Amino acid sequence: MTVSDATTELMLFPLANVVLFPATTVPLNIFEPRYRQLTSHALAGARTIGMIAVRPEHLAEMSGDPPLFTVGCAGTIEECETLPDGRFQFVLDNARRFRVRHEIPRDESRLYRVAQVEWLDDPFPASDVAAVTALRREVIAQFRELLRRARRERSEDVSESLLAGIGDVRFVNSLCQLLDLPTLEKQGLLEANGVRERVEQLSSLLAFRLAEPSWSADDADARRH
Repeated sequence: MTVSDATTELMLFPLANVVLFPATTVPLNIFEPRYRQLTSHALAGARTIGMIAVRPEHLAEMSGDPPLFTVGCAGTIEECETLPDGRFQFVLDNARRFRVRHEIPRDESRLYRVAQVEWLDDPFPASDVAAVTALRREVIAQFRELLRRARRERSEDVSESLLAGIGDVRFVNSLCQLLDLPTLEKQGLLEANGVRERVEQLSSLLAFRLAEPSWSADDADARRH
């Protein structure tokens, strides 16, 4: 990973089963008091929130401060709506990877977690473009086959829509975010050193799914959120 020199304090939003990827967006509905406070403070400042996954073995501790992975993705609050009951609904956009250096102890007035983080680049040099374009076609074919085996209708249309009007970076990261993979696998994709390594790992994961002798439509439905 390429690390920038810049570090900053970042508000953290730990999640159980969502991994945000660079250059993607995610809609959020904020209802817990600690995250309402976080959102209010973010809106009054830089409007930036760091999404980061909780380690799966500590999901039972979500009401407290469970251990987190060290790499997450921060985004900027867009299109925020404050609801009459105090909830917030907004879209988090312009996501960028970060790595936690250390958490900052909180006083009694702050309900949410904050960390000192360093920003991580997500390299995609010109020398990787041809390889990523080829891998993109391979991933499309794998995804189409998974849909076919799951007996999903319009798999051809879905696959073709992924080809049109979207650049390689957004394609790779959006598909990583869209697919219902275990948190550990998604975290591995997030921590990949750049777009080429990420799409290589994604293709390997999809190939593994296709090779599973027990894979069926029922399995696919069971893994859906």
